[in-house]
Amino acid sequence: MTAPTTVSVSGGASAEPVPSDLRPSLHAAQLWVADLLGAVGPEGLDGATPCTAFDVEALVKHLFGVADRVVAMGAGRPAESVPASVATLPDDVVGAYRAHVEEGRAAWADPASLGRLVEAPFGLVPGAAVLGVYLAENLTHGWDLATATGQDPEADAALVAAAYATMRQILPAAGRDGFPFDPPVEPAADAGPTERLANWTGRVSR
Repeated sequence: MTAPTTVSVSGGASAEPVPSDLRPSLHAAQLWVADLLGAVGPEGLDGATPCTAFDVEALVKHLFGVADRVVAMGAGRPAESVPASVATLPDDVVGAYRAHVEEGRAAWADPASLGRLVEAPFGLVPGAAVLGVYLAENLTHGWDLATATGQDPEADAALVAAAYATMRQILPAAGRDGFPFDPPVEPAADAGPTERLANWTGRVSR
């Protein structure tokens, strides 16, 4: 087994600085996702989403996996020590998800976690940087879920600005081989900030 490499999160194109402590932003984004989950009924779980890898049920299972990986990294464990998606959904989806979110907030409570290298799925990354990636993942998948279920897909613009700045730094516009993202999509003229973030990660607006 080879040792994980250290990933640089600079060197891309971004005019916006990334805040140094995104713990509150990630928590707020996950609470937004929790609110979206509250409007998802069993009858809509087989619906398509803008993320072609997931239908609604698979996306919700992945959101639980994302929350669990936030917990793992905050506790000093590799992200991939837990699955990317849970196998089954709990009866109380929203309550269980909120519990996972609070567990993640507790795992990252020590400010020293921001400077510690954590083992993300894509390599060793400073804690402060990996929070930006997972902020973007939650907002993008929240947009996926909201779009698929007919909800308002726009998150708080301040949260999106920090996520977009992070993704512009680490995700190139071209040459995305090795990245789990399609080429960026040109945003519609009236696209909101969250939709533009989704477009940057290759999502096509519906």
